[in-house]
Amino acid sequence: MNHKAGFVNIIGNPNVGKSTLMNAFIGEKLSIITSKAQTTRHRILGIVNGDDFQMVLSDTPGIIKPAYEMQESMMDFVKSAFDDADVLIYMVEIGEKELKDEAFFNRITNSTIPVLLLLNKIDKSDQDQLEEQVQLWAAKVPNAEIMAVSALEGFGVREVFDRIIELLPESPPFYPKDQLTDKPERFFVNEIIREKILMHYKKEIPYAVEIDTEEFFEEDDIIRMRSVIMVERETQKGIIIGHKGSALKRVGVEARKDLEKFFGKQVHLELYVKVNKNWRSNQRQLKRFGYNQ
Repeated sequence: MNHKAGFVNIIGNPNVGKSTLMNAFIGEKLSIITSKAQTTRHRILGIVNGDDFQMVLSDTPGIIKPAYEMQESMMDFVKSAFDDADVLIYMVEIGEKELKDEAFFNRITNSTIPVLLLLNKIDKSDQDQLEEQVQLWAAKVPNAEIMAVSALEGFGVREVFDRIIELLPESPPFYPKDQLTDKPERFFVNEIIREKILMHYKKEIPYAVEIDTEEFFEEDDIIRMRSVIMVERETQKGIIIGHKGSALKRVGVEARKDLEKFFGKQVHLELYVKVNKNWRSNQRQLKRFGYNQ
Protein backbone atom coordinates (compact mmCIF):
# COMPACT_ATOMS: atom_id res chain seq x y z
CA MET A 1 0.00 0.00 0.00
CA ASN A 2 1.36 3.41 -0.95
CA HIS A 3 1.85 5.78 1.99
CA LYS A 4 1.53 9.56 1.66
CA ALA A 5 3.05 12.14 3.99
CA GLY A 6 3.75 15.83 3.87
CA PHE A 7 3.83 19.22 5.55
CA VAL A 8 0.70 21.33 5.26
CA ASN A 9 1.29 24.90 6.36
CA ILE A 10 -1.53 27.32 7.17
CA ILE A 11 -0.90 31.05 6.69
CA GLY A 12 -3.04 34.20 6.62
CA ASN A 13 -3.84 37.46 8.38
CA PRO A 14 -4.46 37.46 12.16
CA ASN A 15 -7.78 36.07 13.32
CA VAL A 16 -8.98 34.46 10.09
CA GLY A 17 -9.48 31.05 11.74
CA LYS A 18 -6.16 29.24 11.13
CA SER A 19 -6.04 27.67 14.59
CA THR A 20 -9.72 26.71 14.44
CA LEU A 21 -9.15 24.87 11.16
CA MET A 22 -6.10 23.03 12.46
CA ASN A 23 -7.92 21.95 15.61
CA ALA A 24 -10.89 20.79 13.51
CA PHE A 25 -8.53 18.58 11.49
CA ILE A 26 -6.80 17.15 14.54
CA GLY A 27 -9.73 16.90 16.90
CA GLU A 28 -7.58 18.14 19.79
CA LYS A 29 -7.22 21.67 21.08
CA LEU A 30 -3.56 22.25 20.20
CA SER A 31 -3.68 25.89 19.14
CA ILE A 32 -5.24 28.42 21.45
CA ILE A 33 -8.25 30.14 19.97
CA THR A 34 -9.53 33.50 21.17
CA SER A 35 -11.02 36.47 19.38
CA LYS A 36 -7.92 38.60 20.05
CA ALA A 37 -5.37 39.04 17.27
CA GLN A 38 -1.85 37.59 17.59
CA THR A 39 -2.98 34.61 19.64
CA THR A 40 -0.58 32.17 17.99
CA ARG A 41 3.01 33.21 18.55
CA HIS A 42 4.89 30.10 17.43
CA ARG A 43 4.63 27.55 14.67
CA ILE A 44 2.67 24.73 16.22
CA LEU A 45 2.84 21.35 14.53
CA GLY A 46 -0.14 19.05 14.76
CA ILE A 47 0.02 15.58 13.30
CA VAL A 48 -2.91 13.67 11.80
CA ASN A 49 -2.32 9.99 11.09
CA GLY A 50 -4.28 7.52 8.96
CA ASP A 51 -3.38 4.01 7.87
CA ASP A 52 -1.93 5.26 4.60
CA PHE A 53 -1.16 8.92 5.31
CA GLN A 54 0.44 11.35 7.73
CA MET A 55 -0.48 15.03 7.53
CA VAL A 56 1.88 17.34 9.44
CA LEU A 57 -0.05 20.56 9.95
CA SER A 58 1.59 23.80 10.89
CA ASP A 59 -0.39 26.69 12.35
CA THR A 60 1.53 29.96 12.07
CA PRO A 61 1.16 33.44 13.60
CA GLY A 62 -1.07 35.86 11.69
CA ILE A 63 0.81 38.04 9.21
CA ILE A 64 1.48 41.53 10.58
CA LYS A 65 3.96 44.34 10.07
CA PRO A 66 6.33 43.75 13.03
CA ALA A 67 6.58 46.53 15.63
CA TYR A 68 9.12 44.97 18.03
CA GLU A 69 11.60 42.09 18.34
CA MET A 70 9.08 39.45 19.36
CA GLN A 71 6.89 40.20 16.33
CA GLU A 72 9.93 40.05 14.02
CA SER A 73 10.55 36.58 15.37
CA MET A 74 6.88 35.63 14.89
CA MET A 75 7.15 36.62 11.20
CA ASP A 76 10.29 34.47 10.84
CA PHE A 77 8.10 31.48 11.81
CA VAL A 78 5.76 32.38 8.94
CA LYS A 79 8.65 32.69 6.46
CA SER A 80 9.86 29.24 7.45
CA ALA A 81 6.39 27.87 6.68
CA PHE A 82 7.05 28.51 2.98
CA ASP A 83 10.31 26.58 3.03
CA ASP A 84 9.11 23.12 3.99
CA ALA A 85 5.49 23.03 2.78
CA ASP A 86 4.17 20.32 0.47
CA VAL A 87 0.75 22.01 0.45
CA LEU A 88 0.14 25.63 1.38
CA ILE A 89 -3.19 26.70 2.86
CA TYR A 90 -3.82 30.41 2.51
CA MET A 91 -6.75 31.39 4.69
CA VAL A 92 -8.84 34.51 4.18
CA GLU A 93 -12.16 35.48 5.69
CA ILE A 94 -15.23 36.76 3.88
CA GLY A 95 -14.85 40.49 3.22
CA GLU A 96 -11.05 40.48 3.27
CA LYS A 97 -9.28 42.07 0.31
CA GLU A 98 -5.53 41.67 0.83
CA LEU A 99 -2.71 40.14 2.84
CA LYS A 100 -1.04 42.62 5.20
CA ASP A 101 2.39 42.05 3.66
CA GLU A 102 3.08 42.39 -0.07
CA ALA A 103 6.23 40.24 -0.03
CA PHE A 104 4.36 37.31 1.55
CA PHE A 105 1.57 37.72 -0.98
CA ASN A 106 4.05 37.52 -3.86
CA ARG A 107 5.45 34.31 -2.42
CA ILE A 108 1.97 32.79 -2.42
CA THR A 109 1.13 33.84 -5.99
CA ASN A 110 4.52 32.57 -7.23
CA SER A 111 4.37 29.32 -5.28
CA THR A 112 5.28 26.17 -7.19
CA ILE A 113 3.58 23.90 -4.63
CA PRO A 114 -0.21 23.42 -4.49
CA VAL A 115 -2.03 26.33 -2.83
CA LEU A 116 -5.51 25.90 -1.35
CA LEU A 117 -7.15 29.27 -0.77
CA LEU A 118 -9.80 28.82 1.91
CA LEU A 119 -12.57 31.39 2.15
CA ASN A 120 -13.47 31.08 5.82
CA LYS A 121 -16.45 32.25 7.89
CA ILE A 122 -18.92 31.78 5.01
CA ASP A 123 -21.66 31.35 7.61
CA LYS A 124 -21.45 35.15 7.87
CA SER A 125 -22.14 35.79 4.18
CA ASP A 126 -24.79 35.31 1.50
CA GLN A 127 -24.49 33.65 -1.91
CA ASP A 128 -23.87 36.90 -3.83
CA GLN A 129 -21.09 38.02 -1.51
CA LEU A 130 -19.52 34.57 -1.64
CA GLU A 131 -19.48 34.50 -5.45
CA GLU A 132 -18.03 38.01 -5.57
CA GLN A 133 -15.25 36.98 -3.14
CA VAL A 134 -14.45 33.81 -5.11
CA GLN A 135 -14.02 35.93 -8.27
CA LEU A 136 -11.87 38.50 -6.45
CA TRP A 137 -9.46 35.89 -5.08
CA ALA A 138 -9.40 33.83 -8.29
CA ALA A 139 -8.10 36.95 -10.04
CA LYS A 140 -5.57 37.76 -7.28
CA VAL A 141 -4.23 34.23 -6.77
CA PRO A 142 -4.71 32.42 -10.09
CA ASN A 143 -2.48 29.53 -8.98
CA ALA A 144 -4.76 28.65 -6.03
CA GLU A 145 -7.65 26.25 -5.77
CA ILE A 146 -10.44 28.09 -3.94
CA MET A 147 -12.63 26.31 -1.37
CA ALA A 148 -15.33 27.84 0.85
CA VAL A 149 -15.46 26.76 4.51
CA SER A 150 -16.67 27.61 7.97
CA ALA A 151 -13.97 26.16 10.22
CA LEU A 152 -15.98 26.97 13.35
CA GLU A 153 -19.20 25.35 12.11
CA GLY A 154 -17.31 22.47 10.47
CA PHE A 155 -18.73 23.26 7.03
CA GLY A 156 -16.47 22.18 4.14
CA VAL A 157 -13.72 21.01 6.52
CA ARG A 158 -13.95 17.35 5.49
CA GLU A 159 -13.72 18.27 1.79
CA VAL A 160 -10.57 20.31 2.41
CA PHE A 161 -9.08 17.47 4.47
CA ASP A 162 -9.75 14.92 1.68
CA ARG A 163 -8.31 17.27 -0.95
CA ILE A 164 -5.10 17.73 1.07
CA ILE A 165 -4.64 13.96 1.26
CA GLU A 166 -4.99 13.80 -2.54
CA LEU A 167 -2.27 16.45 -2.89
CA LEU A 168 0.23 14.90 -0.44
CA PRO A 169 3.32 13.31 -2.01
CA GLU A 170 4.11 9.63 -1.57
CA SER A 171 6.43 9.34 1.41
CA PRO A 172 6.98 7.33 4.58
CA PRO A 173 5.80 9.06 7.81
CA PHE A 174 8.04 11.76 9.30
CA TYR A 175 6.97 11.15 12.90
CA PRO A 176 5.91 8.11 14.94
CA LYS A 177 2.30 7.26 14.13
CA ASP A 178 1.08 7.78 17.70
CA GLN A 179 2.54 11.29 17.98
CA LEU A 180 0.15 14.24 18.02
CA THR A 181 2.56 17.19 18.05
CA ASP A 182 6.24 18.12 18.14
CA LYS A 183 5.81 20.34 21.20
CA PRO A 184 6.62 19.25 24.79
CA GLU A 185 3.92 19.05 27.46
CA ARG A 186 5.03 22.24 29.19
CA PHE A 187 4.41 24.18 25.98
CA PHE A 188 0.70 23.31 26.18
CA VAL A 189 0.54 24.16 29.88
CA ASN A 190 1.90 27.62 29.00
CA GLU A 191 -0.52 28.02 26.08
CA ILE A 192 -3.59 27.08 28.14
CA ILE A 193 -2.67 29.58 30.88
CA ARG A 194 -1.97 32.24 28.24
CA GLU A 195 -5.37 31.61 26.65
CA LYS A 196 -7.10 32.38 29.97
CA ILE A 197 -5.14 35.63 30.25
CA LEU A 198 -6.15 36.58 26.70
CA MET A 199 -9.77 35.96 27.62
CA HIS A 200 -9.88 37.91 30.88
CA TYR A 201 -7.54 40.88 30.56
CA LYS A 202 -7.78 43.88 28.25
CA LYS A 203 -5.54 46.22 26.30
CA GLU A 204 -1.80 45.61 26.48
CA ILE A 205 -1.77 43.02 29.28
CA PRO A 206 -2.15 39.80 27.24
CA TYR A 207 0.60 40.85 24.83
CA ALA A 208 3.07 41.72 27.60
CA VAL A 209 2.70 38.27 29.17
CA GLU A 210 4.77 35.13 28.77
CA ILE A 211 4.35 31.91 30.76
CA ASP A 212 7.19 29.77 32.06
CA THR A 213 6.29 26.38 33.55
CA GLU A 214 9.17 25.75 35.95
CA GLU A 215 7.98 22.44 37.37
CA PHE A 216 6.02 19.57 35.82
CA PHE A 217 5.90 16.37 37.89
CA GLU A 218 3.67 13.54 36.74
CA GLU A 219 2.59 11.02 39.38
CA ASP A 220 0.20 8.06 38.95
CA ASP A 221 -2.99 9.97 39.68
CA ILE A 222 -1.98 13.65 39.54
CA ILE A 223 0.30 16.10 37.67
CA ARG A 224 1.85 18.84 39.78
CA MET A 225 2.79 22.03 37.96
CA ARG A 226 4.27 25.34 38.91
CA SER A 227 4.03 28.14 36.37
CA VAL A 228 5.24 31.73 36.43
CA ILE A 229 3.38 34.49 34.59
CA MET A 230 5.97 37.02 33.38
CA VAL A 231 4.93 40.64 32.88
CA GLU A 232 6.98 43.67 31.84
CA ARG A 233 6.01 46.15 34.58
CA GLU A 234 4.97 46.26 38.26
CA THR A 235 1.60 47.83 37.37
CA GLN A 236 0.83 44.85 35.10
CA LYS A 237 1.68 42.50 37.95
CA GLY A 238 -0.97 44.19 40.11
CA ILE A 239 -3.59 43.91 37.35
CA ILE A 240 -2.86 40.19 36.78
CA ILE A 241 -3.17 39.41 40.51
CA GLY A 242 -6.29 41.55 40.99
CA HIS A 243 -8.02 42.56 44.24
CA LYS A 244 -6.96 40.12 46.98
CA GLY A 245 -5.68 37.74 44.29
CA SER A 246 -9.13 37.22 42.78
CA ALA A 247 -8.13 37.68 39.11
CA LEU A 248 -5.16 35.32 39.35
CA LYS A 249 -7.30 32.76 41.13
CA ARG A 250 -9.85 32.79 38.29
CA VAL A 251 -7.09 32.20 35.71
CA GLY A 252 -5.76 29.32 37.84
CA VAL A 253 -9.14 27.62 38.27
CA GLU A 254 -10.06 27.85 34.56
CA ALA A 255 -6.60 26.77 33.39
CA ARG A 256 -6.63 23.78 35.75
CA LYS A 257 -9.98 22.58 34.35
CA ASP A 258 -8.65 22.72 30.77
CA LEU A 259 -5.36 21.09 31.77
CA GLU A 260 -7.23 18.21 33.39
CA LYS A 261 -9.18 17.72 30.17
CA PHE A 262 -6.04 17.95 28.05
CA PHE A 263 -3.97 15.49 30.12
CA GLY A 264 -6.86 13.30 31.22
CA LYS A 265 -5.93 13.31 34.92
CA GLN A 266 -6.04 15.46 38.03
CA VAL A 267 -3.85 18.58 38.02
CA HIS A 268 -2.43 20.64 40.87
CA LEU A 269 -1.42 24.06 39.50
CA GLU A 270 0.49 26.77 41.35
CA LEU A 271 0.64 30.19 39.69
CA TYR A 272 3.04 33.05 40.43
CA VAL A 273 3.55 36.46 38.82
CA LYS A 274 7.00 37.99 38.23
CA VAL A 275 8.22 41.19 36.56
CA ASN A 276 10.67 40.55 33.72
CA LYS A 277 11.40 44.04 32.34
CA ASN A 278 11.02 44.51 28.55
CA TRP A 279 11.40 40.80 27.77
CA ARG A 280 9.76 41.28 24.36
CA SER A 281 12.74 43.31 23.12
CA ASN A 282 15.45 41.24 24.80
CA GLN A 283 17.15 38.73 22.48
CA ARG A 284 18.30 36.47 25.31
CA GLN A 285 14.82 36.31 26.85
CA LEU A 286 13.16 35.70 23.46
CA LYS A 287 15.52 32.82 22.82
CA ARG A 288 14.68 31.37 26.23
CA PHE A 289 10.96 31.47 25.39
CA GLY A 290 11.53 29.80 22.03
CA TYR A 291 10.98 32.76 19.68
CA ASN A 292 14.34 32.85 17.97
CA GLN A 293 14.69 29.91 15.68
